[in-house]
Amino acid sequence: MSLARVYSRALVGVDAPLVTVETHLSNGLPGLAVVGLPETAVRESRERVRSAILNANLEFPARRITINLAPAELPKVGGRYDLAIALSILAASGQLPTEHLAEFEFLGELALDGELRGVAGVLSAAVQARNSGRQLVVPAANRAEVGLVAGCRSGYGNNLLDIFRLLVDGGALPRCPARDAASVAEPRSGYPDLAGIRGQQQAKRALQLAAAGGHNLLLKGPPGTGKTLLASALPGILPALAEEAALEVAAISSAASMAVDLSRFYLPPFRSPHHSATPASLVGGGSRALPGEVSLAHHGVLFLDELPEFSGKSLEVLREPMEAGAITVSRASYRIRYPASFQLVAAMNPCPCGYHADPSGRCRCTQGRIDQYLQKLSGPLLDRIDLVVTVPRLAVEELDTRAPTTEDSARIRKQVGDCRQRQINRAGKLNSTLDGDELEQVCRLNATGRRLLHQAMKKLQLSVRGYHRVLRLARTLADYGECAGVTEDHLLEALVYRGHVWDT
Repeated sequence: MSLARVYSRALVGVDAPLVTVETHLSNGLPGLAVVGLPETAVRESRERVRSAILNANLEFPARRITINLAPAELPKVGGRYDLAIALSILAASGQLPTEHLAEFEFLGELALDGELRGVAGVLSAAVQARNSGRQLVVPAANRAEVGLVAGCRSGYGNNLLDIFRLLVDGGALPRCPARDAASVAEPRSGYPDLAGIRGQQQAKRALQLAAAGGHNLLLKGPPGTGKTLLASALPGILPALAEEAALEVAAISSAASMAVDLSRFYLPPFRSPHHSATPASLVGGGSRALPGEVSLAHHGVLFLDELPEFSGKSLEVLREPMEAGAITVSRASYRIRYPASFQLVAAMNPCPCGYHADPSGRCRCTQGRIDQYLQKLSGPLLDRIDLVVTVPRLAVEELDTRAPTTEDSARIRKQVGDCRQRQINRAGKLNSTLDGDELEQVCRLNATGRRLLHQAMKKLQLSVRGYHRVLRLARTLADYGECAGVTEDHLLEALVYRGHVWDT
């Protein structure tokens, strides 16, 4: 037989579209041509495949070989097609039976000696292979990652010769090990416990509300008051991810060539990029259009410490994903859409030296320097932040006061989880993502509440977005207090947090 077809999977963002590797042998001068929009690493596969086949003591056909990676309009990147190309050549030359090849999908990069190397984005391919009903064959380095996908028929191999022999003999490949409960425990010891943080009761209250409703939070205050410590405690009070959400998070990490930590599989991600991060590193991009920090924080928290130290361009690119929950990275020949439903938590000093309005009077910043420091925080960005809390310097006496035991992170995580479940049961989503029509249904106000909110809207000059965000936060306050309806007290507390936005 001079024509063979083998299936593989591409990687486009977090999607893994099917790629059919078609190989045809014809008479003519020996040579190998790869077509179907391959980039450099794919074109170079012909040399890796040739050496791998020869070093496996198999015959590389001395004929004209044409390999088509279909569909032709889909860009092909990386060495993930090496194994499929090698097997299609062996099948087209009659060395490998073709009867059962249609039941498999193959991924893997080949070393020159035929060893299989791991590739990125295997988790997305495993999900798609499971849905297609075919068995996925991957390198041994990817076997734990594939095992995360329940119901996926999968196998792995160490080198080309092992897979070739099993396919010829009709044997079964070693199965990728399925994860067990012990491997995905929820270690929270790496996060600070709220019970160990002295004072700052208002900031702790805001932290709990942010966790309960998925709201964006800004902590501001002088250096050394515990802003970063408080933000670092947030993952410890967030409930575990659901199965589908955990797979989405792991798929993004896999697409970014990051190892998937099984011990943290169900934990919401917590990303804390340095303030020197570029716009592309935050939202994604580069030559391969990899996911950025906003996508790596999907279903979790993006923490920006020293917020005004980020460049203005870096901060402004956050506005779209904060609103849409996704980001589109465009290139000349294709567009990639990454999920980016994250919760923003930020911390900042009030001025460049950090001590503006501090009782010590040590601040020497001019008003011009302070204005220049704060001008990177645009109105549209601040308008997307629900809670702004001042974290003051603690008195010496407060350092000796331990937090009550009711504030430990485990207890609060249970309360936050119960609050979130009430929101899911009512609207199928968290309060922070409710749209205008849904808010009208779940935030019915009496005449006094409407009058209060209208007065506040005029006094604080709230935008329509700000008006809706006050309602969402008030609804979370009611849910956290296990109240059926939104009261004037809930509105007043939400307006206090909202009013601080424009004090920044």
